[in-house]
Amino acid sequence: VQLQASGGGLVQAGGSLRLSCAASGRTSSIYVMGWFRQAPGKERELVAHIRWSTGIIEYADSVKGRFTISGDNAKNAVYLEMNSLKPEDTAVYYCAAARTGFGNVDYWGQGTQVTVSS
Repeated sequence: VQLQASGGGLVQAGGSLRLSCAASGRTSSIYVMGWFRQAPGKERELVAHIRWSTGIIEYADSVKGRFTISGDNAKNAVYLEMNSLKPEDTAVYYCAAARTGFGNVDYWGQGTQVTVSS
């Protein structure tokens, strides 16, 4: 499975960005897709994810109410709509997928930089 992420960029605080991620290859093995982020000097954290079989969506507390994850199972794609962005959202965002759960990420996309200026 290959993950191709796009989107990101530089935005002012309060602005919005949209990230996209498309999976290709043996996508039938994917159970969950989502987004992680890693800020300088910090550990990588799970931002949001969606389970294909159930449609269950979960968010990190820090982004609840501001970020929306959505998916298109037919296209094997996942999107992250980020609104009301804050400087602390600045990080490299990674698309990820797993066959059983995000306790063990099986596939990573390339990171995409999101920078929020104050």
